[in-house]
Amino acid sequence: MKIHIYDQLNPEDEAMLQALYSRSAASVTKHIKKVKQTGSGKFMERFYIGYGHASIGDCGSTTIFIECVSELVAKAIQDNQMYSGQQTSSRYVDLSRQPKVDPVATKTSAKILADWMKFYSQSQLELKNYLREKYPKQEGEDENIYQKAIAARGFDILRGFIPAANTTQLSWHTNLRQAMDKLNWLSGHPLPEARLAAGAILKKLKQFYPHSFSCLETKQQQNYRQLVGRLYAYYQNNARTFRVNSTVKKARLNQFANLIKKRPPATYLPPVLDELGQITFNFLLDYGSFRDIQRHRHGVCRMPLLTEKFGFNKWYLNQLPPALRASAENLIKKQIKAIKGIKAPKNIKQYYYALGFNVSCRTTYTLPAAIYVAELRSAKTVHPTLRQTAHKMSAALNKLYPVLRLYSDLSPDNFEIRRGKQDIVEKKAN
Repeated sequence: MKIHIYDQLNPEDEAMLQALYSRSAASVTKHIKKVKQTGSGKFMERFYIGYGHASIGDCGSTTIFIECVSELVAKAIQDNQMYSGQQTSSRYVDLSRQPKVDPVATKTSAKILADWMKFYSQSQLELKNYLREKYPKQEGEDENIYQKAIAARGFDILRGFIPAANTTQLSWHTNLRQAMDKLNWLSGHPLPEARLAAGAILKKLKQFYPHSFSCLETKQQQNYRQLVGRLYAYYQNNARTFRVNSTVKKARLNQFANLIKKRPPATYLPPVLDELGQITFNFLLDYGSFRDIQRHRHGVCRMPLLTEKFGFNKWYLNQLPPALRASAENLIKKQIKAIKGIKAPKNIKQYYYALGFNVSCRTTYTLPAAIYVAELRSAKTVHPTLRQTAHKMSAALNKLYPVLRLYSDLSPDNFEIRRGKQDIVEKKAN
């Protein structure tokens, strides 16, 4: 047995180096000499690939850093089962100074965005003082961690008032083929900003990896992607109650009772159970927490349309002190009226709604993935509105399949000091 690692290569060279295995029994140590002789980025030019070579693009990866796009475009990019990356967290970062995307660009639209952010920024101090009184520091708790936990709780609440127009940053780690596939679909998205982002990303990728991003789509392909975007970019449903549908048969699941019984906590069920069927959940959830459940890639999570149809999630209002809650309720009524007065399609009006508005969600998982989501998102450090949904998922799974053994945290919500430890900090030099 021989093991070699070459992580220092250009992604296209790395992909080509792997491709040579399919047509040569020679060692990679021989092929790597050709890379060094040819020079980085030019290795692929030496070879004619006489077979369907899309899989070669799977063997080279890159990381794209995308900044100053709206929450709507960030979600459109992440609407991808193969997405890997990170995004600026509204639960930990003060987003009051972020630029806004205002596609309508009128005095009314600008005021809507300004009013949301005015409430968000001007409420922070009052809310933190209220939270310190409500959740006083306990004996033995570290002061710095306590203050971070208080700040995080404040952002948990006020993030509901951030408009979807607020800009964010995200990274996207992907292989070269998946990047091309996703950008092709994104080019047909109904949001102009999403199409603009797709074009800008593709332009950058072509500069770095011209051999992997040289193919152009036909007009028929472009028209088809635009049709799919118009019809299916956003999921819309009138259902207001939590529902679950499953194709998993009890008799087949019971055959794996021994595996289920012996599964320890924090352990994923084996992929063999994926073949048993699918479980679909329909539920209402605020857009802010939808972004968290969308992060689960082992399944399909439809993109909801952000509107005022299902109201503003009451959890956010219930966490505010009385005077601040009254101001918030008045603001929401005023903002809904102003947004309805904007002359723009529903897709565009999304920019002016805040993340606290409920949306209609639909997720489909295999059984192992459904259990994973229900357990992981039941933890106390999870945002409370999503945690409530995870609890409903757990209850539904237990009712459907009594043989299951779930490790969901069903304890009541309370202030969680551990939130103050969920940080990335620079180590101090010795």
